[in-house]
Amino acid sequence: MKYRNLGQTGLKVSEICLGCMSFGKGTSDGHHNWTLDEEESRPLIQKALESGINFFDTANGYSMGDSEEVLGRALLDFGKRDDVIVATKAFMPMRNTPNGGGLSRKSLFVEVDASLKRLGTDYIDLYYIHRWDFETPIEETLEALHDIVRAGKARYLGASSMRAYQFAKALHLADRHGWTRFRAMQPHYNLLNREEEREMIPLCIEEGVGIVPWSPLARGILARPWSTEKNTERSQSDHVAKALYAKTEEADKRIVDAVQSIANARGISMGQIAAAWMRTKPGIVAPIIGATKMKHLEDGIASLDVDLTQEEITTLEAQYIAHEVVGLWR
Repeated sequence: MKYRNLGQTGLKVSEICLGCMSFGKGTSDGHHNWTLDEEESRPLIQKALESGINFFDTANGYSMGDSEEVLGRALLDFGKRDDVIVATKAFMPMRNTPNGGGLSRKSLFVEVDASLKRLGTDYIDLYYIHRWDFETPIEETLEALHDIVRAGKARYLGASSMRAYQFAKALHLADRHGWTRFRAMQPHYNLLNREEEREMIPLCIEEGVGIVPWSPLARGILARPWSTEKNTERSQSDHVAKALYAKTEEADKRIVDAVQSIANARGISMGQIAAAWMRTKPGIVAPIIGATKMKHLEDGIASLDVDLTQEEITTLEAQYIAHEVVGLWR
């Protein structure tokens, strides 16, 4: 396993981050009935640690906190707390009350303590805001996050999926007021949606912010032939995936076919090709690889040994067309 600094920080993270959204009990609305229970999740976390992965990503809203609990107990049993990097997030509604979610000072103070308790730790290495909160002044959010860092409850701050102008504003305000800066950005980025290359990624590179993309395999679409993509349990019930990838099927099919062609020629999996492509892009620190099977994790690890040729990269990128920016939730 190789390690990279998270942007312009001294924090060293593995080149793969294990995403933990697939761990924990599914929700009652059926959106996450493809997730793994604790017994099924633990071997994947253990395998990640044994493979040298030190970077784990979860959120308070993943299975309504159950993902954090599963991860926390597994890390306690299989790892050493000070040797792993735990990232979690806040914003999603956790209770059906007026202040049950969002990024107000009140909500953030409640949710960071709740996440710490579920994770079984006294500090979070990387604390993200999961989305932009249009109902809370960003100054209030930034000052509250700064106070969370000053209190020792979080070491670094990150943000996820917002407009580039919003992120630039947040960085400027933090510098202006002497508040703790965001050090990581978690954007929606993969071969099927490269819109973040236009503004967000150049902004992060310019500002020294580490890029940790979510959904590098496009919810698994890039990991299997197009003809089988819609026949999995997740593809049938994952409503977020349907919102992200429903409008450009013909263009996306051509890209998936290109991934399959290169994978077949090399005799490796499609997932390895799609993940290896991510490593060729500037500013990328550690794609977040989700796993519901051991093979998913093993493919992510194996992708680190795949070096694509320039011809292969050109083939993978040639069929891309402009997409709608999705995943911002407003």
